[in-house]
Amino acid sequence: MDLLFLILSVPVGKQLLSRTVDPLGNYLDGIEETITKNEYKHIDIKAPGITARQSVYEPVITGLKCIDSLVPIGRGQRELIIGDRQTGKTAVAIDTMINQSIIKSPFQKDTRQDSEKLFCIYVCVGQKRSTVAQLIKTLKKYYSLGHSIIVAATASDTAPLQFIAPFAGCTMGEYFRDN
Repeated sequence: MDLLFLILSVPVGKQLLSRTVDPLGNYLDGIEETITKNEYKHIDIKAPGITARQSVYEPVITGLKCIDSLVPIGRGQRELIIGDRQTGKTAVAIDTMINQSIIKSPFQKDTRQDSEKLFCIYVCVGQKRSTVAQLIKTLKKYYSLGHSIIVAATASDTAPLQFIAPFAGCTMGEYFRDN
């Protein structure tokens, strides 16, 4: 099993923002690939130790008062939303992604520096393709796709692709953490 992770790499970087990719980094949104040089990272790298990490000093404001007051979410942390079916896990994640965008119209320009922006990576595992398409449509409607990456391993994909999807999403997020 470890050998699989040592040789498996995914593309990382800003060229993935506003794109939908599979866990191997192949584009699924039908837009031509304009970037010729991609940076790749192995999906199974050892996490930095506790002393090497920067302490969490800046919170993520989800925009949902009950979550912001009860759950301290730090910027740069991985967050897993676990729960039963039909309890609103996706709604919480989408609302949080939308609330990170300050752009309210296509004519407004985002003047924030990259260090001020919060990039969102949403990993869909086992969902229907139509659900993923609906998610992308919603993020486009609220101008939130520009700071997001969607990693989709749908129900019709193979089990190994669904298995590595969270690893691929974390690797893509670690690029932004490290840079």
